[in-house]
Amino acid sequence: MLRTSRVLVLAIAVCYAQPNPYRTIENWAKLPEGRPWGSTAAVDIDPDGKSIWVAERCGANSCAGKTDPPILKFDSSGKLVKSFGSGMFVFPHGICIDKDGNVWVTDGQGGEGKGHQVFKFSPEGKVLLTLGKAGVAGDGPDTFNQPSDVIVAPNGEIFVADGHGANSNARIVKFSKDGKFIKAWGKKGSAPGEFNTPHALAFDSKGRLFVGDRANNRIQIFDQDGKFLEEWTQFSRPSGIYIDKNDIIYVSDSESNATRHPGWKRGIRIGSAKDGSVTAFIPDPADPPPPATSAAEGVAADAAGNIYGAEVGPKDLKKYVKK
Repeated sequence: MLRTSRVLVLAIAVCYAQPNPYRTIENWAKLPEGRPWGSTAAVDIDPDGKSIWVAERCGANSCAGKTDPPILKFDSSGKLVKSFGSGMFVFPHGICIDKDGNVWVTDGQGGEGKGHQVFKFSPEGKVLLTLGKAGVAGDGPDTFNQPSDVIVAPNGEIFVADGHGANSNARIVKFSKDGKFIKAWGKKGSAPGEFNTPHALAFDSKGRLFVGDRANNRIQIFDQDGKFLEEWTQFSRPSGIYIDKNDIIYVSDSESNATRHPGWKRGIRIGSAKDGSVTAFIPDPADPPPPATSAAEGVAADAAGNIYGAEVGPKDLKKYVKK
């Protein structure tokens, strides 16, 4: 009864407009002259708390046949200070910077002997570990089918959200810190522990794993052994999730419309990972929004509380600062 009452209160609270205490900084991150921004769903924060990492799709919505280095690091002023990964990716999708500064990136499509993999790079761009088989889509312990995101637990164990779309997987895959398969859980569906496009991963301070189950319009919360704990719908249709050290949660919705999740607005919702409350909302500036994706898919926040939205449709990286 207590849990039901709390969920009801949260649902009622979401019905009311949330304030937007942020202003948008356009053209914050500077690419080399002549290189346009491509689609990006991947953004994370360096352990220094202020540098920003993104994985960008080579000036388009795919890196197939391109040689632009898609993994980019910017300092706090938006200056590009590092880039690598040239020729390695088809469709950079998810990114995670672990506590040691290593850069983990998923390749969410396959073709020409590449893709359907997860790469671990050193901060300087050296490949340290590879999960999955290049260009091979599968659902075994050593293959993925369109992996969306990756995250590393404090003990080094690796979690991959495996599946993006109707003809892909719908599971979470867990590995040891050296890349050995431990377990997988989930299947296509809408029941607790089932998924339809597991699109984003985040840990809170308790070590609970938050999964953005996008096409089911919910966040599912698990322990690290895959035990279902709770689901939240008040953050709308989650494309991206970021939880900071204070358990502030940032959730981006880039897809809601009259057909997919009617009645909900696209944008970034900010709240508490402790109690699920929603306290602020940055609306998608597109009005009306396009039928596909718009505004932020990936989302992250630096130590100062500035928010970064990685945009697939508009091909941009927005910065939001407190007014």
